[in-house]
Parts: sequence; C-alpha cells; structure tokens
Amino acid sequence: MKRLLRISTAEELLAHAIEIEREAAARYLELGEHMRDLGNGAVAELFLRLAATERKHQCELESRAQGLRLPRIAPGEYAWLDVAAPETAAHDLVLKLITPHDALLIALQAEQRALAFFEAARAQATDPALAAMATELAAEEGVHVAWVKSALRRTPDPVIDWDAVFH
Repeated sequence: MKRLLRISTAEELLAHAIEIEREAAARYLELGEHMRDLGNGAVAELFLRLAATERKHQCELESRAQGLRLPRIAPGEYAWLDVAAPETAAHDLVLKLITPHDALLIALQAEQRALAFFEAARAQATDPALAAMATELAAEEGVHVAWVKSALRRTPDPVIDWDAVFH
C-alpha cells in the first residue's frame, strides 16, 4: 500500500478487505503449489492452509457485502509481485528462483501490510461499528503474521556466508 487510505465507510473497508483477501488467496495457492513441487511439504502446507483461510475470509466478506454498493478497487492495487498478468516472464522468473525462506519473507511483508492497513482503518474510524470491523480484520491478519513468523524460524535461509565459513 503506497498511500494511507482514508476509510470512512463499511463499504470502503469491505471493498479493500475483499481485494486484499483475493490477492492473498491467489498468491498463497501459487506459492503452496510451487513449494510442493520443490519438495518442501512444511512450507507448502502453510501456504495452502493460508490460501484456504484467505479464500474463506474473502467469501465471508463478500457475504457481509451482499446488497451494499462497494467502491471499485483498481486492478493490481494489492498485487504482491507485479501488477501485470500472472503469465508474465518477470512473475514466472520470481517463482522459479524463489526459495522457501524468501517466499515466507514475501508473505510476511504482505501480511504485515494488510495488518497495518486494518490497524490504520481502525485508528481513523469515527464509527464504532467500522472500528470494530477493522479490529476484527486486523486480528485475523495478526494470526497470519504469527503463522508466517513461526514458519520462518523453522525455515533456514539458504544463502551461505562464505566469508564466515572460511574465516
């Protein structure tokens, strides 16, 4: 999120939350499948669980938004890797080169951005119901941050510091 958005209605919060969840579900599914292809079952399992959780949240938010007129969110507003179609060469290159540790770092940054977004929405909310919804959404993201941090602690960084090895 490049700028601090002023969220003043439930419709605005729901529209942004739905797009955040949609992007997260798509990226986690992609990363989970890639980690499974690499043979890293533990990280694959986390990403696939996160994909299912984010998709469930997206569906729940869409249900809450039934009958409301949500503002349109610009395509790519919450893109993790790029704003072009997923078939692009840059996107494919990132997936081919990414390590489980790096994938978890990307996921952590995305979850922290989502958490910060919902915390900011809560802090600026003047309507108690809007603040409560933002608090609920921030709490969900906080759980995801904890899951990813836990996985990061168990997933070594494959970068070898050769200077430290030979000195």
